[in-house]
Amino acid sequence: MFGQAGMIVRCVLGSLCLLVGCAGTCAAQPATAARDAQSVKPGINERFLDPNLDVDQWVQRFEIESREIYAARNEIVTRLGVKPGDRVADVGTGTGLFVEPFSAAAGPTGWVYALDIAPAFLARVGAMIDVRGLTNVTPVLAGQDDIRMPPESLDVVFICDTYHHFEYPKSSLDSIRRALKTGGQLVVIDFERIPGVSREWTLGHVRAGKDAFRNEIVAAGFRFEEEVPIRGFEENYFLRFRKP
Repeated sequence: MFGQAGMIVRCVLGSLCLLVGCAGTCAAQPATAARDAQSVKPGINERFLDPNLDVDQWVQRFEIESREIYAARNEIVTRLGVKPGDRVADVGTGTGLFVEPFSAAAGPTGWVYALDIAPAFLARVGAMIDVRGLTNVTPVLAGQDDIRMPPESLDVVFICDTYHHFEYPKSSLDSIRRALKTGGQLVVIDFERIPGVSREWTLGHVRAGKDAFRNEIVAAGFRFEEEVPIRGFEENYFLRFRKP
């Protein structure tokens, strides 16, 4: 099935480029970072760029009730407020946990772009599209410093447990701001990082805390709107921003 899914990914990426006129920026090619950008955490994404990435291992790790994001997935989708007709980018889609509910919320007049830097994850999304008959979803191979979406093409950008994996946050945020329509929303869900409180894994893996990430996003030209409470969140937070 995943061999077929890989073909699906290549085909839909080519179709997306034709549709939005960005053939030079969103072709299915290896994700590379801008030479003039400065990495904030070199090597943070090496395992996801591995051509032998074991997707099933990540499904078992990500899609379990003990993970706050998985347990709260329905409330997250509700609080995000995707409307029929919206164009949504799920940046760092991973195993595609939110792809199907976003597809349902956006409806036949909307569209969902499942973005990731890992071709193996996009192959899984391609299989989901085929098996579940999702007619409004496109997998997109993003770059490490650029989401590779055309200007003013998105109503919603959703980044869940992925912002701390942005190796080049400034250039990535610039590309998100360009891709969002005026008034479009950016939602970031990530881990609380509080010395003396957070787990050792979080302190070692997540480079900064909520306030630092919020300040980075505001400095990139977004307006902070609110922190949204989610039942069951102890290690995570939900921040909503807008493009002015």
